[in-house]
Amino acid sequence: MTVFLGIDIGTTAIKLGVIKEQQLLFETSLVLTTYEDEEARYQHASEIIEALEKGILLIPKKIRAEISIISFSTAMHSLMPANSQKVFLWSDLQAGKTITEFSKTKLAKHFYQLTGTPIHAMSPFAKLLYFKEVNKYQKVTRWLGLKELVLEYFTGKFIIDRSCASATGYYDLRNQRWSREILSYLEIDTNQLAEIVDTTASFQMTSEKIRYFGFASTARVVAGASDGTLAAYASFYRTKRTASLTIGTSAAVRQISNSIKLEPTKQNFCYYLNKDYFVIGAPSNNGASLLEWSATQLAKDSLSFYQQLPDVLEKTIVGSHGLRFLPYLNGERAPLWDENAKGGFYDLALHHTREDLLRSVIEGMLLNIKRLVQLVAPDQILSVSGGFFQTPALAQLASTIFGAECIYASENEPIFGLYYLYFQPKIKKEILGAHFIPNKKEQAVYERLAEDYFR
Repeated sequence: MTVFLGIDIGTTAIKLGVIKEQQLLFETSLVLTTYEDEEARYQHASEIIEALEKGILLIPKKIRAEISIISFSTAMHSLMPANSQKVFLWSDLQAGKTITEFSKTKLAKHFYQLTGTPIHAMSPFAKLLYFKEVNKYQKVTRWLGLKELVLEYFTGKFIIDRSCASATGYYDLRNQRWSREILSYLEIDTNQLAEIVDTTASFQMTSEKIRYFGFASTARVVAGASDGTLAAYASFYRTKRTASLTIGTSAAVRQISNSIKLEPTKQNFCYYLNKDYFVIGAPSNNGASLLEWSATQLAKDSLSFYQQLPDVLEKTIVGSHGLRFLPYLNGERAPLWDENAKGGFYDLALHHTREDLLRSVIEGMLLNIKRLVQLVAPDQILSVSGGFFQTPALAQLASTIFGAECIYASENEPIFGLYYLYFQPKIKKEILGAHFIPNKKEQAVYERLAEDYFR
């Protein structure tokens, strides 16, 4: 049987998993360093490759010798000028002012409908528009991102998968090619960008890399897809539920769809997965990062904060005695698409306690995500994942606020998404995770709160 190596390159770490017959044989992860320079957020290409090599060499030699297929999941919206080592990440905000001005034009709506990529500073389109405006990197001969970087390293070919291409903001989603209209606007030629290949396209690995890593002599490289689409696909393939929600540091609601679906006002994203499916969804910058902030700034004891949360929820009431919390401490993507959005407590009074503040942070975060659930997956069962849902009291509250049945799905991992995407294995009967159903009485109260919570 084929031994498969899946590699997930995120913005905080590289994760590697070796899979054989749907069983994980080996896994490891290595932390990546992100650099900050005022509004710039970037990583160094050489450090990414170094971590990638180190991670692969941690796999036992005997297992490496059996690996014949490798594939990659990468974070979306990265951009790297070929004459620089800087890989600018989705969180890079240099293009903030530029894209805010562009969003006021008629072209903004048109470009969104062409590409399915929201008009926001995260996108490579916004970054290129900014670089053009400030006359920076204008002599660059090639533009690439994380996916092109690693595929070229292993195959020697300048290629990008269709899924990652569809998240750039200059990919024509319907005609499935680089948009000539948008590239002309950016004054970029198609020969400066990688060749687009399908997500399941495979290529011969260079003999140099086969020897260096000790892979099977027939080792091939499958292009793969983006991390968000693969997480959604992993859940869908295992559970057959089309809707999923992940709350990690940030959060995202995703829906598997067999057609393109766009909402111009609220700008859900719509990205290519394979010839059969697109992934539509909405991301929030503000997930469990708000709990980390609360642990540091509001908790009596930050070390035992998460253990205390069930007790906090037990001692407080729905609605936190009228206290509201706008959860935009990291700016916000959906539904605002405003990196300058700010958060804070509202209707704060002397009678409010520390516990009220903590509960309102959780409620504000979940009521914001509720808007994304309503946009992307209304009235559906949600496959949920992420550390947030490993605390039953938080998972129950989420189910109640969303008004949705939630089933914990630990398999929402891009590495398994890669495996399912290429091999399409027959899945044995699903083993259901923890199951949460809304508290109807409290749900009714939250429905009323949601009507004007973000007034």
